[in-house]
Amino acid sequence: MKFKNQLLVAAMGVALCGCGEQKPSNPLFADFTAPFGIAPFEEITIDHFREGMLKGLEEQKAEIEAIINSTEEPTFENTIKVLDQGGVLLRKVRGTFGPLSSGSATDETRALQKEMSPIFSAHNDDIYLNPTLFAKVKAVYNNKENLTLTAEEKTVLQNIYDRFVDGGALLSDEQKEELRKLNLELSMLQLQFGQNLTHETNKTFVTVDKVEELDGLPQANIEAAAKMAEANGQPGKYMFNMQRPSCNPVLQYCHNRELREKVYNAYYNRGNTGNEYDNKEISRKIVTLRLQKAKLMGFNNYAEMALKDRMAKTPEAVYNLLDQVWEPAVKKAKEELADIRAEIKKEGKNFEPAGWDYMYYLDKAKKAKFAVDEAEISKYLEINNVYQGIFHVANKLYGITFKEITDQVPSFEPTAKCYEVIDKDGTTLAVFYADPFPRDGKGAGAWCTSFRGQSYENGVRVIPHVVNACNMTAGEPALQTIDNVETLFHEFGHALHSFFRDVQYNGAGGTERDFVELPSQINEHWAFEPEVLNVYAKHHETGEIIPMELVKKIEESAKYGQGFATVEYVAASLADMDLHVLTEVPADLNVMDFEQEKLNARGIPSQIFPRYRMTNFSHTMGGGYTAGYYSYMWAEVLDADAFDAFKETGDIFNQEVADKFRRYVLTPGGIDNGMVMYTNFRGREPQIDALLKNRGLK
Repeated sequence: MKFKNQLLVAAMGVALCGCGEQKPSNPLFADFTAPFGIAPFEEITIDHFREGMLKGLEEQKAEIEAIINSTEEPTFENTIKVLDQGGVLLRKVRGTFGPLSSGSATDETRALQKEMSPIFSAHNDDIYLNPTLFAKVKAVYNNKENLTLTAEEKTVLQNIYDRFVDGGALLSDEQKEELRKLNLELSMLQLQFGQNLTHETNKTFVTVDKVEELDGLPQANIEAAAKMAEANGQPGKYMFNMQRPSCNPVLQYCHNRELREKVYNAYYNRGNTGNEYDNKEISRKIVTLRLQKAKLMGFNNYAEMALKDRMAKTPEAVYNLLDQVWEPAVKKAKEELADIRAEIKKEGKNFEPAGWDYMYYLDKAKKAKFAVDEAEISKYLEINNVYQGIFHVANKLYGITFKEITDQVPSFEPTAKCYEVIDKDGTTLAVFYADPFPRDGKGAGAWCTSFRGQSYENGVRVIPHVVNACNMTAGEPALQTIDNVETLFHEFGHALHSFFRDVQYNGAGGTERDFVELPSQINEHWAFEPEVLNVYAKHHETGEIIPMELVKKIEESAKYGQGFATVEYVAASLADMDLHVLTEVPADLNVMDFEQEKLNARGIPSQIFPRYRMTNFSHTMGGGYTAGYYSYMWAEVLDADAFDAFKETGDIFNQEVADKFRRYVLTPGGIDNGMVMYTNFRGREPQIDALLKNRGLK
């Protein structure tokens, strides 16, 4: 998707207005008339988005003013429900814009984000810092014991009251003004961090002149590098950017150690090169402002404030979990390093392995131990077949089916595929977009988002439009790594959560941050089960089902490399927490030095960096997982234990267990807290043993 003459250009036709009706000049102001209510992406200009955002803000302000000026006694209906379900146009416009700005950013979208970010920050503060509005919310909240509310309505009331308190409603006027300034500056810094990182990921290149320098790299990756070079004005050369599908194969397969070093340093130093996209000072300012905000709100540090509404509750609980995993993970990583040193000696060389040697020699050690060749396995992991495996698992567990929509609806991106998701009773459950491939302007990594969330309108369920955005290996054929397949299953687990969510109120839709990864991570468990591989793992040339010999090798080798994987993940989680438990931030703080000093003190092997270093750690610096990257590990305790519930029956597709998981975990949104939902499903609280066993750490 690119802007051209300010138009969102797409591959498919234009949605039409019905029966002679006058079409508004801004399509965002009209009902979306394409099938399933899909947005007319190709009609919407950047000016339409700006106009829509501003009008949406005006409409929500008018709704807020109406509550404030009402002479009626505040009630759940006239206050809480209006706050929960108001701002319809604003949600519609931002919902349509959001996935486009993260998945296909342009200079125009980035400029609009910068323009609107301070406006949205001020608007948010105008709501949650308004004393008259809060007094009305508080009146309903204080009277909650006398109200006849459903469980969901009680949750919504509590969440909205907490949102005001967390937004600063209890502060003095002077403190509120200080909070406004902090919120404004933080919103701009976090936005700048993300935009810098997107540039550093997509526009940082390592260029190679001769194909001989790429010895060991699979042919498909060589061809992709040649295409990237040609697209960037370097025909006849080979270029790698810092998207994982581009740079990781170099680190894993290239014999050229000097090239591996260049790629490794370029990847891990995104945002740390002193150029105009450097994120060190931005990160320092973000951490400083977050601490100021936490103290203003009455907390000792930012982590305390962030964790109070999560399952973990306290920094101590987070460190307790991470520390239980850290020691056995480091021990396992040192065992892997011994194998790596042995592989180096086999080649007749004598040097201490560095970070850029880890993936390369670990792959060799894995082949030596298990006779498993990931490049050979990838021939059975063509992306369209992988999606069929993903859909097969969803059908076997929950009875849902997928019908590709090819020519009925507008498309936001030509390479994305669109599906109608049909429930087992035949009703349409959701619309799903699979958007797997990298492109200029697309953020790094993989994520699940939506153009429209699930809601109710006049008592009728409004279906969600869910997007899985990834950066998988492209090409013809698009052959994936084992890690990529796990990522596709992971993001689809998030999508399932969005498909099945069934709540009446917006304020009951979200779960705790450290619970939200349970649906995604449990879905990974089916990816390489033999009976699932037999469905989708087909050789891209012959169509042959993956041989059982290879399946057994995948199973036997699955835990190998978990020392490295666990250490790099936990290291990032610890660095995130360490920064956000600070009670004072030095004026000269260098976040990269701080990160390394803390990890060195914990005994991290020198060959392993955190999965994300602080200047490219969008999870925490972008605001989504601040003091929360540990959530994946917290949720892994849940998902490993939950998958055991299936295995204990002897049937990984056990319908009784699947029905309970859908009913108690995927459907309720945030009506109950995470531990209640989990114990409703499992009958007890989770145990860490399954996690340690799954990672080969026990």
